[in-house]
Amino acid sequence: MTTELKIFNSYSRQKEVFTPLIPGHVGMYVCGPTVSGESHLGHARPFITFDIVFRYLNHLGYKVRYVRNITDAGHFEEEGREAEDKISKKAVLEKLEPMELVQKYTNLFHWAMHQFNNLEPSIEPTATGHLIEQIDMIKLIIEAGYAYEVNGSVYFDVKKYAENYPYGKLSGRVMDDLLETSRELEGQDEKRNKQDFALWKAAPPQHIMRWTSPWGEGFPGWHIECSAMATKYLGKQFDIHGGGMDLQFPHHESEIAQSTICNHEMPVRYWMHNNMITVNGKKMGKSYNNQIRLTEMFTGSHPLLEQPYSPMTIRFFILQTHYRSTLDFSNEALQAAEKGLKRLWEAYETLQKMQTADFSSQPPTELDERLIRLLHEMDEFISDDFNTAKVLANLFEIVPIINSLKNGHIEAAAISQETIHQLKKYFSDYLENIMGLRSENPLGNSALAGILELLIEVRKEAKTKKDYATSDKIRKQLLQLGIALKDEKDGVMSYSFE
Repeated sequence: MTTELKIFNSYSRQKEVFTPLIPGHVGMYVCGPTVSGESHLGHARPFITFDIVFRYLNHLGYKVRYVRNITDAGHFEEEGREAEDKISKKAVLEKLEPMELVQKYTNLFHWAMHQFNNLEPSIEPTATGHLIEQIDMIKLIIEAGYAYEVNGSVYFDVKKYAENYPYGKLSGRVMDDLLETSRELEGQDEKRNKQDFALWKAAPPQHIMRWTSPWGEGFPGWHIECSAMATKYLGKQFDIHGGGMDLQFPHHESEIAQSTICNHEMPVRYWMHNNMITVNGKKMGKSYNNQIRLTEMFTGSHPLLEQPYSPMTIRFFILQTHYRSTLDFSNEALQAAEKGLKRLWEAYETLQKMQTADFSSQPPTELDERLIRLLHEMDEFISDDFNTAKVLANLFEIVPIINSLKNGHIEAAAISQETIHQLKKYFSDYLENIMGLRSENPLGNSALAGILELLIEVRKEAKTKKDYATSDKIRKQLLQLGIALKDEKDGVMSYSFE
């Protein structure tokens, strides 16, 4: 492909041609989940967005190291609510050990990512697994004179940093704004300046999660965790850092400050931020009490939902809008996405069945030229800041032509074998490899249906022989795959998809 990849850099606020630090290699860090609860629809957008980025970079032939962390400690909030450790607080509410809670929601997060067909990151570090690196980084910041310790807590001196570096450039905030918007939070009286943020927080007696440090027992600040993990696995400077735009301030702004002081250079070359999913114009989040958890999306068990929505419908709904644009939730939009995906996928399946021998081997026709133009435009669109919305628009423009070929409304002579070959290649590359869509009909493959029937027969025989261990094992393992077996009164076994 000769089209240059361009990325909108949130730091410079303009599109820039992507040139990796090391030719042929890309280092990418994306802020992962805080595993104190189940992910909601708003959380799905960044992980699907950066899965597309990961997939497309792989498609271009880059060797990508994709690091996505798990925040399983701290997450000390500096803006918008009282300082709290989300993990500790939720563990008390659910009457679980903190690490038990972390494991529960990490497993649920991984399950949801699998449902969305997201590729696994190259490395998935945890905050608790990198406390030594965080403490070492804090020591360096103190030694450089940009942090100070008070009563066992360590704070970053934002005012001093801003005298020498452009603090606020990523988020567009200036120091005067920061002073005006600072809140009276716990520990505020310890700080030299209201806008300073915690690198390490002293743990009060009732705090469950606590670790030993040079400043006493405590837990890390949220921001230092990502700086430490990104530096360890991607180096002092790396190519892409991604996340939701709500992380620009204070999280990413603070990451830049910490890493710059420790590593003596700007940590990231291209900052990428996806926009929010909104409900009636308001950001989906806990503070607005409008969250729809992913399990609720899949089952339709939320009051805002008119029906269940499958993972691929949700993924398609997200990809229909450019990642930097606001995406407003509505049942109408999701139902339209469901129908659109079905129409597109049926055309893809029709295309796969077409034999090139049935088409012309003559020179290109006018229809050939139109189709090839639509295909090549898709390369331009995806390389222009990952514009999946325009790619899908072109695919939908091709669908009626595929359907007309199927129904005999367009003669095979009007299109060439090479064009059919290119259509198959582009549909496969874009739908499956780049956009990560897949068929949602689990029995679309006759072989798979046969395997399921065979397992049901084996289980029936096991029950007849009173081999309940084998019977239960088959039922449980199928349930883990989302297939629920049910024993009917007449001895017949039925199944359904959970």
